[in-house]
Amino acid sequence: MPLFLLRKAAGTIGAGESRRIYDRHWTPIHFDVVVEDINAALERALDAGALLEQEIRTNVWGKIAVLADPFGHGFCLIEFINRGYDEVATPS
Repeated sequence: MPLFLLRKAAGTIGAGESRRIYDRHWTPIHFDVVVEDINAALERALDAGALLEQEIRTNVWGKIAVLADPFGHGFCLIEFINRGYDEVATPS
């Protein structure tokens, strides 16, 4: 399973229209968990005690649901569609 490390500075636009703030996290590390079926994964996460912060949204690169674990740490479930992050990646 690939691991994507994306650097996103505090204050930049995060999931949805909100700006990234790292106050509730000890570090600005945020996990995106890539799943094959976001609906099934979301149901399992909620059953395990996760809190849904933003409903599933569809973007050109995939579907995303924003959650928090029972301790308040944020994470996202992602189901890639099309070319995944390559839809929006810029070559460096």
